[in-house]
Amino acid sequence: MESFNKPFLLVLFFLLNLFSNFSHAEKKTTYIVHVAKSEMPESFNHHTLWYESSLNSVSDSAQLIYTYDNAIHGFATRLTPEEASSLESQTGILAVLPEIKYELHTTRTPQFLGLDKSADLFPESSSSSDVIVGVLDTGVWPESKSFDDTGMGPVPATWKGECQIGTNFTTANCNRKLIGARFFSKGYEAMLGPIDETKESKSPRDDDGHGTHTATTATGSVVPGASLFGFASGTARGMATRSRVAAYKVCWLGGCFSSDILAAIEQAILDNVNVLSLSLGGGMSDYYRDSVAIGSFAAMEKGILISCSAGNAGPSSYSLSNVAPWITTVGAGTLDRDFPAEVIIGNGKNYSGVSLYRGNALPDTPLPFIYAGNASNSSSGNLCMMGTLTPEKVAGKIVLCDRGVSARVQKGVVVKSAGGLGMVLANTPANGEELVADAHLLPATAVGEKEGDAIKKYLFSDSNPTVKIVFQGTKVGIQPSPVVAAFSSRGPNSITPQILKPDLIAPGVNILAGWSKNVGPTGLASDNRRVDFNIISGTSMSCPHVSGLAALIKSAHPDWSPAAVRSALMTTAYTAYKNGLSLRDSATGKQSTPFDHGAGHVDPVSAVNPGLVYDLTVDDYLNFLCALNYSTAQITTLSRRKFECEPSKKYSVNDLNYPSFAVLFQTTGGANIVKHTRVLTNVGTAGVYKSSVTSDSPLVKISIEPQVLSFKENEKKSYTVTFTSTAGATSQSVNGFARLEWSDGKNVVGSPISISWD
Repeated sequence: MESFNKPFLLVLFFLLNLFSNFSHAEKKTTYIVHVAKSEMPESFNHHTLWYESSLNSVSDSAQLIYTYDNAIHGFATRLTPEEASSLESQTGILAVLPEIKYELHTTRTPQFLGLDKSADLFPESSSSSDVIVGVLDTGVWPESKSFDDTGMGPVPATWKGECQIGTNFTTANCNRKLIGARFFSKGYEAMLGPIDETKESKSPRDDDGHGTHTATTATGSVVPGASLFGFASGTARGMATRSRVAAYKVCWLGGCFSSDILAAIEQAILDNVNVLSLSLGGGMSDYYRDSVAIGSFAAMEKGILISCSAGNAGPSSYSLSNVAPWITTVGAGTLDRDFPAEVIIGNGKNYSGVSLYRGNALPDTPLPFIYAGNASNSSSGNLCMMGTLTPEKVAGKIVLCDRGVSARVQKGVVVKSAGGLGMVLANTPANGEELVADAHLLPATAVGEKEGDAIKKYLFSDSNPTVKIVFQGTKVGIQPSPVVAAFSSRGPNSITPQILKPDLIAPGVNILAGWSKNVGPTGLASDNRRVDFNIISGTSMSCPHVSGLAALIKSAHPDWSPAAVRSALMTTAYTAYKNGLSLRDSATGKQSTPFDHGAGHVDPVSAVNPGLVYDLTVDDYLNFLCALNYSTAQITTLSRRKFECEPSKKYSVNDLNYPSFAVLFQTTGGANIVKHTRVLTNVGTAGVYKSSVTSDSPLVKISIEPQVLSFKENEKKSYTVTFTSTAGATSQSVNGFARLEWSDGKNVVGSPISISWD
């Protein structure tokens, strides 16, 4: 018996040990390790050796995925939670943060912004072609006509980047327009395994389309005769047609990971880009835990302006991402262009919709009409989810589907596969009256919530409902425009409520730009169509508009800091239409607020000569972090240097020299007086500026001291705004909004004000 038990126990022990090791390995995940580089022991002559030694002390198998020296000080590696905790306790280790997965925020524009008539404001000088915009996204389709380098001079001598070789990509794919292209996949592969090169290119090549769209929106060359199936036909061009572009592929089919994003920012800094454009998000944590915020701080310190999308989680409040004050946070508005596709129901009533469908036409006679919820045995049948529609009830009919959960174009595929002839897509309360056009794979149109409700009422009351969809092509001059897109993420700022975000809005609905030939315009695997240009919507589209406009301003004012460029864009943004009425919100149909549109809609023609700017230095941001009561380790994580807040100094978030004001009153034990101090820098001619305030909040008195500022050229002057809350104000008080303007009779320097009670 004993002779049997011993080998058995040995085998059992071996299996248990094997299982334990397997489980142990399974628990590993990627961490980004932030270090205080100044605390490297003298026994190491290079920080990489220190990193490896630190790793070896907690793990026998962990390896460096990336080492960073510019975006952060530190490295990325795979560890178990126990190993990560052990590593974090070591001297010199500031923080060990888990990998975060980020998501993409997914030709009329130049005319809409007035750039077609204002070329003289942005001269095509050598300085404009010296500006380099780096785009972190899904890569680039280099064959796009929008990357044509005809007429462009030599690549700037400051450029240190390269064209990285990979699957279906060589150095020959770059030129004097697309001057750089790299890819970053180590973090992705550490989390999800090797890139499947049968499905996507392990190279800078864009198999998704999103990266090409954002890059060409920012800097695309002039391309006559551009359109999507004849929609939005005309000349396509980016915001900064003479600027150069560099693509940094950080997003793959499985998402975008923070270690890859940090590596790309690291490289972009070394490559010497001037503007960074990131149409992605996911971090809604404190700045010292958000990799985009951390990397952006380093880029800002090098004089690089960072433009990020606000997110597509609107119209919910507190839905913003990318809210760090050194990031320019961009929301989305509409253009004055639409693609109407009318719904005519059997009782003769007409309802407005939008569509980019271009294919076989429907019969000119009315067709049978059915509500998806009545053509399904599933509780989610109304949403036209995969496999929920009953073919016997759908075949030969047009189907009304409710918007939500699945992709809009995917619903059309479901209808088509069930035998349906067409689709009407009805908005739900989450989207209100916002209309986003799609290149559907069957005849389909999208209608607003009110129209959808009216159409459903007809469907439920008529025993033999019928419908026609009439596609009407492209129409321009749609008013009012812009309106804030319902999907555009909204304030208040959940991280620092005293910093108003978003900063501004830019065109982000139905935007035409370059596309990848590896994917159809809907992005669906079943879409075999291939196009040179596509029309899509999202704050992903509004972000590169501001990135390109920042490049234009940077070319006109090469010595301006990122904060000065952003200030120029914000203080010249408009909040009213030409008829004097305030901007509207498509989610509600009512007046939008600074929580929706920030400083307003971007106006690049005015931004190039703003008169005055609110400038900021790295030290200003460090003082801001002190005002947030960040620890020395947390500040060092962001700043990559040891910076200690002075115990005797009084720091105030309210004194960050931001171009907007977010006033927060404490209703419990707090003072009813809040002061904000600002410094204005004259970047125009000498002059006298007078202040004025308009407010919709009777609960708060606003005063400015001094009320008049007299400037010499390049002179700085400070002022203080005092906000006094009345005794009746409580935490239940409704948010108030105001606007402060400084004007010399020619320039108007405007700042939005939000007023809240905590």
